[in-house]
Amino acid sequence: MGTLGRAIYTVGNWIRGSGQALDRFGYLLQRSHRFEEHLSRHRTLMNVFDKSPLVDKDVFVAPSASVIGDVQIGKGSSIWYGCVLRGDVNNISVGSGTNIQDNSLVHVAKTNLGGKVLPTTIGDKVTVGHSAVIHGCTVEDEAFVGMGATLLDGVVVEKNAMVAAGSLVKENTRIPSGEVWGGNPAKFMRKLTDEEIAYISKSAENYINLAHIHAAENSKSFDEIEVERALRKKYARKDEDYDSMLGIVRETPAELILPDNVLPEKTTTRVPTTHY
Repeated sequence: MGTLGRAIYTVGNWIRGSGQALDRFGYLLQRSHRFEEHLSRHRTLMNVFDKSPLVDKDVFVAPSASVIGDVQIGKGSSIWYGCVLRGDVNNISVGSGTNIQDNSLVHVAKTNLGGKVLPTTIGDKVTVGHSAVIHGCTVEDEAFVGMGATLLDGVVVEKNAMVAAGSLVKENTRIPSGEVWGGNPAKFMRKLTDEEIAYISKSAENYINLAHIHAAENSKSFDEIEVERALRKKYARKDEDYDSMLGIVRETPAELILPDNVLPEKTTTRVPTTHY
């Protein structure tokens, strides 16, 4: 951003601040000494009763997510946009390197009809797909829960097991290691291949890298966002062939360069995957 652009940006800030001051002054002229500024009451991390979330400093919790009450989340995990983890009547434990994707719900049960205490335990390097529901159950390390799947009270998904997208897993069902279950109600479909089991770990690693990008973006100040927006607008019109003809070399600003671990590789080895 050039000198003129920064000056315009500064003047814009001054005008906006002046407008807010005039608004407050108007309240005073109307004999109203209270200025009301309506703020969202959403809290990403929220206590309930005497319980508060315990979240590692390396965890990404999206701004629109809600982590409530007795919830523990390990290093490198990510809780994505619109998720709710509600540990009010029991506790929720999420391991390290696990991703719980957008709009998923994790809740607990104080007891069930059989009198069992049912917290929710999710292990390390677990992938929980978008809009899944996990209620009072256990998902062991390196398991995979597909998009829109529902796991009811007492379900156990063993290590390296997979629940297909859209499945309903009935109460107290155990899904053995290395198997795919799907349907409503969920039933055994087939064994996972070695490539698919490897993909479960790879999926978790991909989300660890992606979470770092989102965490960095969400931590930017408004000034940084405006500067980057101006840079993107400027460099969107860059024509490398035209620049080369004129002998001009324009380096892309560091702010616009994505880390290597989220860029598509030039030569990639395709990992076989199964979509449900």
